Amino acid sequence: MAPVQLSLSYGQAFVAPERRRHRSSMSVRLPEAPLLTAKGACALISDSTSRNPLAKQAGDISVRGFLADYFSTPDHWEVKTSATRVLRALNAWCFGQSCQLSDGGLVSSLSAMVYRGREAHLFHVGDTLVFRLRGAEFEQLSRDHVTDLGGYRYPSRALGMDASVDIDYARLPLKQGDIFLFTTQGVQGTLMPSDYVRLIREDASDLDAACERLAQTARERARERGYGSDQFCFQLVRIDALPEEQQDHPGKVYGDLPIPPELAVGERLDGLEVREVLSRTAQSRVYRVRDVRTDRDLVMKAPSPELSNRNAYLEHFLLQQWVVERVHSPFVVRVMEPSRPRRFLYYLMAYVEGETLTEWARRHPQAGLDQRLDIAVQLGKAIQALHHRDLLHQRVHPDNVLIDPHGQVVLADFSACHLRDVDGHRRSRGLLRQVGITEHSAPEYALDDEVGRRSDQFSLASTVYWLLTGALPYELPLKELLRHTDLERMTYRSARPLNPEISPALDDALRRALSPQRALRFRRLSEFLHALRMNGEPRHRTSGALGEPTRFWQGVAGILLLLLVLSWLLR
Repeated sequence: MAPVQLSLSYGQAFVAPERRRHRSSMSVRLPEAPLLTAKGACALISDSTSRNPLAKQAGDISVRGFLADYFSTPDHWEVKTSATRVLRALNAWCFGQSCQLSDGGLVSSLSAMVYRGREAHLFHVGDTLVFRLRGAEFEQLSRDHVTDLGGYRYPSRALGMDASVDIDYARLPLKQGDIFLFTTQGVQGTLMPSDYVRLIREDASDLDAACERLAQTARERARERGYGSDQFCFQLVRIDALPEEQQDHPGKVYGDLPIPPELAVGERLDGLEVREVLSRTAQSRVYRVRDVRTDRDLVMKAPSPELSNRNAYLEHFLLQQWVVERVHSPFVVRVMEPSRPRRFLYYLMAYVEGETLTEWARRHPQAGLDQRLDIAVQLGKAIQALHHRDLLHQRVHPDNVLIDPHGQVVLADFSACHLRDVDGHRRSRGLLRQVGITEHSAPEYALDDEVGRRSDQFSLASTVYWLLTGALPYELPLKELLRHTDLERMTYRSARPLNPEISPALDDALRRALSPQRALRFRRLSEFLHALRMNGEPRHRTSGALGEPTRFWQGVAGILLLLLVLSWLLR
């Protein structure tokens, strides 16, 4: 007998005055298993002020953004961790966009409730309203964050209002039959708690009809009491069934799958036939496989059979597939869905027909500077795509870069990739140490210092230096860096004697990106990539077209000076 899954029903109703654009948004998402088991279901509502010209956009963006990002977070993250990080990232983005607008802003209240297992998790910002009806008990779960200004009530806390956001969080046990009501401040002063209970219970089997009754009654009460015509929106969610047992953690869907055994060419696993063993390391196994159902070539990455269940790399392995899914770039390898359910812990990527950058450089010793710089810029774009998602690669290395027959660069290894957050620096450094520091790693990894995006910049610049010269920028090995004073022993080796095609400006750009002091590198990776595109030439360099008038007037000035001297001598 199949285990009972979480089941819920919902209804919605929306009433808005004519010729006015709505400023509220609401949605419910109930995914299929196994995502339902890992992440749960979600219901949410948002609302902006009537005086905001961008109210509609603010409400829609907050709802759609939360749903898209929450269900894309790693399955092993707790609900609170996932939702909080998503809301903070969404708040930062909305605030940044609002700062660039002259009229209105992407500011909205938001209440989101995640139903997972036998619990509900409420996340609330602003003045939207969430109630629970259990039997005859009707209780408000959210807290109003409002300020009275000139007779108007404004949210004192909202998404996009400030650079940081304070999020209310509540964890609630669920019971079968619980009904949750989501609505906005516009309903205040129209319906009493007894009205809510009566109108919902009148026919609780049809939640859409119940929402329509609430909206119609609220509108009638508003007219009777002389309230200005306002919009009303109601959303009801009913818990129809609960799973028998709550899972210990949301990562159980994939985290409890066994590690695949050692595979050889010709063996099959979940309908995937091994065609080639691409890599065997202490942490992982990488195979080229063929899906016998779809007849397509894929790359399977799985943890090493030697790892224990408590290994830090195994815990991180669950994040890697999410990293590939979250980053959309032609320079980053794509994740592929299996054609049948997984019975083991692994993930699949698109197979790239090509060779590593190390192999390419060995086969093309006569490649010109422009061709090598084009590869460098493509690799930089791959790193940028990760940084835009707040991800550090941490292991940029020629062996992790693939080049297809058309010269397209694809970044294909994420074994040390880590989310960039304030508490994760030590953990990310420890992860890289386990995977292995390379000759292209930044000095801060060896010194156990704080790492960041400029650490990836160093590794990228070191790889580019190697690609252009065939050597490393420093003779001092990283393993000899024991204390910060050892950084003074790191002397940059100019790239120009090794490759005369390199201009002084390009050499200076490499020198800056490769500074042992992280703070002295380029502030943004885009600045370094611009220097590579321009072959290192400074932006203010005068082109030939502009140089001709300059030389002309210099000649005129010289002639005038000569005539002045002659007139003085002939006196």
